[in-house]
Amino acid sequence: MKHENEIAFRGEESPAMTQPYPLHGDLVEAGPLVLAADVGGTHARIGLLRARPGARPPLEMLAGHVYECAKWPGLGEILEDFLAHHAGGRGVIARCALAVAGYLRDDELVSENLRWPVRISELRERLSLDHLDIVNDFEALARGTRFLSANDSIAVVEAKGTSGPTVVVGPGTGLGCAVLLPNGSAPLVMPSEAGHVALAPGNEREIEVLRRLGRDRTYVHTGYVLSGPGLVNLYRVMADIEGTSAIHAEPAAVSAAALSGDDALARETLSTFCAMLGSFAGDLAVMFKAGGGVYLAGGILPFIQDFLLASEFRARFLNKGVMRDFLTAVPVRLIEHGQLGVFGAAAMEIEATRTQRNP
Repeated sequence: MKHENEIAFRGEESPAMTQPYPLHGDLVEAGPLVLAADVGGTHARIGLLRARPGARPPLEMLAGHVYECAKWPGLGEILEDFLAHHAGGRGVIARCALAVAGYLRDDELVSENLRWPVRISELRERLSLDHLDIVNDFEALARGTRFLSANDSIAVVEAKGTSGPTVVVGPGTGLGCAVLLPNGSAPLVMPSEAGHVALAPGNEREIEVLRRLGRDRTYVHTGYVLSGPGLVNLYRVMADIEGTSAIHAEPAAVSAAALSGDDALARETLSTFCAMLGSFAGDLAVMFKAGGGVYLAGGILPFIQDFLLASEFRARFLNKGVMRDFLTAVPVRLIEHGQLGVFGAAAMEIEATRTQRNP
C-alpha cells in the first residue's frame, strides 16, 4: 500500500478497465496553475497542478500535501498553510476546485462530513482567487480514474471488462458513488447518491442486523452500515445480537481488532462488512450495466486490503441470479492512489476553464 502523501504518476500502462483519455479538447499549451483539494471528514488532500499538453497523464502535480482535518480550525487555514509552505514561488494561482461530499446552499457549503462551516465568498476572498468551484468528491474520483496507471490499483475481481460505464464506489466518512459514462474522448460523469438507497441484506444474519437497526429509525440506508461510522454501527448491532458488550468505539479500532485475529466479534463484523459491500457493488454493476468495471475507493479499504481479498466480497458480487454471467466479465479493482480526487478535481476545473474560453 502506498503512503497517503505519494503523488507521482509512473509511466506504466493502464489496467484494461481504464481508458487513458486526454483532457477534454486536448490542450495545446500549458494551462494556468490550479489549486485542487479533496476534502473529507478525516483528511484534506491538497495539490497544485498544471496541464501538460500531449503528456500522459495530461496533468502534473507540482506540489501536494495531506492534512488531518481535526488538527485545523478551518479549511481556510489549511489552504493558506499549503500555499505558504508547499506552493510558494510557483506563480499566480487564480482558480481552485474543492471536491467534497456535499452541495452548495446559496453561499454556504453544506456537508455532513466537514468539521467546519465553509462560506465560498469568504474563502475566495481570503485566498485571492478569481474562481472557486465545488465539485462532488466521487465525481472527481471518477474523473480521476482516466489517469490511473497499472500500479495505482489492484484486482479484487479479475475480469477482462467490456465496453460500458465504469462505477466508482467507496466507504469512507460516508458511502460515495459516481459513474463514468463513455463519450468518445470526453467521458461524462454522473454523480450518484446510491449510498442512500435502502440497505439490502443477503442472508438470515443480515436480515436480523437490518431488523435491529430499524428499531429506532424508519429508514436504514446502505451508508449507515457501509462507511467508517457504519462499521461501528454494524459492530454494535452484532454485539447486541450476541448479547455481549461492544468495546470498540472507532472504525479503526474495529478493523484493527478484526485484523489481529483475537476478536471474533470484530472479525465477524468486518467479514459481514466486506460481504455486504460485495453485494452492493454487484447491485451497482447491474444497475448501470458497468461493463467498464467497478473501482473501489474510500479511506477504509486500503487498510484492510488482504482481508477484503480473502473475504466473501467476490462471491457476493457475483451472486446476482441471471446476471451472474454478465458480472463474471466485470473487473473490480481497489484504488490505491491517494491523490486521485485531487487530480480529478483539477481536471474538471481545467476543462471548465477551456469551455468558458471556447463555448
